[in-house]
Amino acid sequence: MESKKQRKFKLKAPDALALIAILVVIAAISTYILPTGAYDRIMDPVTESEIVDPNSFHAIERSPVSLAGVLQSIPRGLNESAEIINFLFIIGGTFGVLKGTGALDALLKFALVKLKGRERLVIPVVLLFWGLGGAIIGNFEECLAFLPLQITLCLALGFDSITGVALGMLGVGVGYIGAILNPFTVATAQKIADIEMFSGMYMRVIAFSILLITTIAYVYVYAGKILKDPTKSLVYESDKLSPYRESDLLNQEVEFTGRHKLAIATFILGIVFLVYGVIEYGFYLTEIAGVFMAVTVLCGLAGGLSVNGIVDNFVKGAENLLYPALCVGFARAITVIMQDGNILDVIVYYMSSLVIGLPLQLSAIGMFILQSIINIFIPSGTGQAVVSMPIMTPLADVIGLTRQTAVLAFQFGDGITNLVTPTAGDLMAALAIGGISYGKWMKWLWKLLLAWYVICSLVLVVATMIGYV
Repeated sequence: MESKKQRKFKLKAPDALALIAILVVIAAISTYILPTGAYDRIMDPVTESEIVDPNSFHAIERSPVSLAGVLQSIPRGLNESAEIINFLFIIGGTFGVLKGTGALDALLKFALVKLKGRERLVIPVVLLFWGLGGAIIGNFEECLAFLPLQITLCLALGFDSITGVALGMLGVGVGYIGAILNPFTVATAQKIADIEMFSGMYMRVIAFSILLITTIAYVYVYAGKILKDPTKSLVYESDKLSPYRESDLLNQEVEFTGRHKLAIATFILGIVFLVYGVIEYGFYLTEIAGVFMAVTVLCGLAGGLSVNGIVDNFVKGAENLLYPALCVGFARAITVIMQDGNILDVIVYYMSSLVIGLPLQLSAIGMFILQSIINIFIPSGTGQAVVSMPIMTPLADVIGLTRQTAVLAFQFGDGITNLVTPTAGDLMAALAIGGISYGKWMKWLWKLLLAWYVICSLVLVVATMIGYV
């Protein structure tokens, strides 16, 4: 049995960071194979930003990247991504401190216990909570810590472990697709596209709302079926032996203390100030990180942590985002190599030839599908942004799409496959926590995934029709 398990493990896809490293090597080899060329850049008098002249592509002298250049591209990528990496560490530390106060655990338990007797009301409440977390502040990995609690609750209410995992993962998944103010995806992509940060918010709010309502309905109907007949669950047999089956969460005493309430209130006020600063004063990553630093200290003190306790929990939280931070720097190395090798514009030129002449609606949908495929290989949202947006931005200029539409296609593509790609460590960890096989998860999810694709495609069609900016 052990040998079979080991063989199965070896057949799994490479680690995401390893995949990015492979792409770095492929990019370097491509500088020896692909022709080299460039577009001329011109200043757009309307947006006052530099864009490509779509009729100016021309061949230039080949400049292949050496082995030394490949090795140096990674530290260069880390240096060029320093602002994003620093922000990742700070926001991870903030949630580490908030969790260390016990306020998050107490809030979730309190809310869920109060819903006893109205079982399915748990679904919209928790999905909305995680959906807003993903859409506004980029929560994703944070929900993993709460999956045991959610699975325990769902089993106690008569649902199954799939429902427990879905409440967290589908919530943050929809949040990343809608990405209203997500600093890891939309902010990064818009900065690279050289458009006003968090502009065009109305379209993202509409998309997020439709996607969330659809997801709530999907899980709500499924949970109702399991309540009526538990044998219809894909994990009915394995749930009988679930380690969360014995826990009786609903009968536990839940103490939501004054300190917990003060810590949560402090955090909420910090988020309100952050949103105000973004809208009124154009806060970007450094300013937002500063807000989170203040929130970290105030939440820690309000929650009763000592100075050393705040530091310890901050470091633990930051450690959780070390891997995504490395992905950002490694992924940036791909762009560094393509730029040094003068093949970036060549890729844009040949990609644009596939969509030039097509209706803009089909071009936008094609860009969305392309981004969703890229996300399978680079599941880091920020990492994907720094890899793909330098290509997608001039491509949008060439084919006549607004840059805002290109960012919309990116965020849809980045978010939609987060819950299906086996290269996503968060997804595989969530399924392992729930004891759910990848095959059963896909069998359960595919209809909702199809609905998401249709909704995103329709939103992109509307975006092209109105000249979304």
